[in-house]
Amino acid sequence: MQTLSHKYIALVISGVSATLVCIAILIGMFFVSNFEVTYIVLAGLSLFVILYVILFYTLRTYIIQKVKPIYKIIHSSQQNPLKKAKLVVEDDFNILATTEKDVMEWVKQNAFRIEELQRLEQYRKEYIGNVSHELKTPIFSVQGYISTLLDGGIDDPAINIKYLERADTAIQRMAVIVRDLDAITRLESGELVPEKAHFDVILLVKEIFEAQELLAQSRNVKLVLDAIHDKPLFVLADRKYIHMVLSNLIVNAIKYNKLEGGEVYIRFYDMDKLLLVEVADTGIGIQNNDLNRIFERFYRVDKSRSREQGGTGLGLSIVKHIIEAHEQTIHVKSTVNKGSSFTFTLEKSNN
Repeated sequence: MQTLSHKYIALVISGVSATLVCIAILIGMFFVSNFEVTYIVLAGLSLFVILYVILFYTLRTYIIQKVKPIYKIIHSSQQNPLKKAKLVVEDDFNILATTEKDVMEWVKQNAFRIEELQRLEQYRKEYIGNVSHELKTPIFSVQGYISTLLDGGIDDPAINIKYLERADTAIQRMAVIVRDLDAITRLESGELVPEKAHFDVILLVKEIFEAQELLAQSRNVKLVLDAIHDKPLFVLADRKYIHMVLSNLIVNAIKYNKLEGGEVYIRFYDMDKLLLVEVADTGIGIQNNDLNRIFERFYRVDKSRSREQGGTGLGLSIVKHIIEAHEQTIHVKSTVNKGSSFTFTLEKSNN
């Protein structure tokens, strides 16, 4: 129901009050015979005018003047803060109805904003905590090794080279963490825009297989590219970024595969204008309650094993951002102790 303005409120109350008084006087005529109707009408009109004036200025002084600042605050908060335009409220403006509507809308918008700010604050705290936790271990390791060497260990041939190598490994891990953090931050901010070009994705997969061959052999994992994909498959995407995506997924499939006799499959499916790429493994799988979170920053399904494998917890998050930067989607299916399957789409090349 629309809210009436203060003028209409004063008019209605005054009219009702004057009418009730006139009715009361008419009833009194039955008891006083010399009472004239003219006096009744004049009294009613006089009462109506007096009540209207009193109510109008009372509402305007004690209600409208208090509502105006609220109305101005709401509309000022919705304007561009760089624009300092002065908001003028006309006297005949139905401020009660408009303010009621705007207050409800303002409450809805700000409730969402507050909820979003709380979510971002929680995300910020978790993010800072995760970064600190990830960097703390290698930093303390390097500090411990160097302190030992400075305290005389540098002169001990039994430990000096070993400690330097361990410090170097820890520094490399920090470098990987910083590199991944820089990559995901630039991807999220839109600073890194994919430079799309036509390339053969089959050739790209073979290059990655060759680069990861030693890792696969060390874990007795077989890398399999479907025999039907002998011919080139051209896509339109950023080759460097898709290399990162496939490398991340293939390395994860190797590291979290069976201890002996595992396999990693790469398959391709024609979807008209799109090409569906699948990276599947016969590994340990992922629990259902973890599937919705594996693309989050620093989220690990098996935290202890992930750190043993040298992961930063950022790989899948980077993968997701790269695919979304290409305006495509990525999905995952998994069965515990049977394996996982990651699928994403790429735009097919017209050439």
